[in-house]
Amino acid sequence: MTAALAPAALDAADWQARRAAHVARVDSLLGDHLAKRARHGRQSIEEFLLTYYNYRPAQFRRWQPGPGFLLQHARPEEFGAFYVSDEHGAAHLDVLAVLERRRESVEWIHRLLVSTATRPPHFGCFGMHEWAMVYRQTQAEVRHNVLPLRLGAEATAALVDELAVRCSHFDAFRFFTPAARPLNVLQPTRETQHEHDQPACLHANMDVYRWAYKLAPLVPSELIADCFELAKEIRTLDMRASPYDLTSIGLDFLPIETPEGRAEYVRCQRDFAARAGALRQRLIGYCERALGQFTAGRPTASGS
Repeated sequence: MTAALAPAALDAADWQARRAAHVARVDSLLGDHLAKRARHGRQSIEEFLLTYYNYRPAQFRRWQPGPGFLLQHARPEEFGAFYVSDEHGAAHLDVLAVLERRRESVEWIHRLLVSTATRPPHFGCFGMHEWAMVYRQTQAEVRHNVLPLRLGAEATAALVDELAVRCSHFDAFRFFTPAARPLNVLQPTRETQHEHDQPACLHANMDVYRWAYKLAPLVPSELIADCFELAKEIRTLDMRASPYDLTSIGLDFLPIETPEGRAEYVRCQRDFAARAGALRQRLIGYCERALGQFTAGRPTASGS
């Protein structure tokens, strides 16, 4: 476990500036998602991330510094249920109180992050999970049937048959059509997620955002925003490489049916894997410091 560091004091001007910067950044990241919803239904990238990951904009906008900070002249209730004041009136996170309630969850997330980080990456999936979700379906049966299939139903199915499907992520696999499920090289389940998630998977790398906000308030809000920002880019690629025609919502397509398209997909996938890996390591560090502090029974935590 990583050793704890002495808490750092933030005067009112410093923490208020950090909070204001975070709120402005979140508002910029979310953009005009409500306007996009009005124009396109529930198809915008931001709308997907806000609903699929079930982290409300108000939660996202609320700034917390994470462990290891003493916030001068701050009211604990501004930062959440696990913040308390010390004898000098500085607010800080009570890490032990968080872990007394959520230690098993933090340990589960930590194990998943570590197992994913240490597994060899696989870059040959070409985003076929999205195609398997509409395999052998008519346009009326397709989940997002307000969007047309770019190649049509028959050509979409033929590409799945040609390229094969190797999806390691349960939360993608569970949406496969019944006809597509037997075609997958793996049969992931929720119970085997620690055995299958791997660091090149687009969905596993989007999920770094999920684990970041589930670890709050043990991680700083800025790190959650970093993870959301990457998830937004990854989801954009995920949709561009999907079988849907997304020109109506302003996205061009990445033709994975061509060698050039598949090469571009892998190039992007490698970039995302490297960036998600760095964020995953930061989350692992926060988990280990918190869990180490809990084991030692110390009442202060470390930041980074």
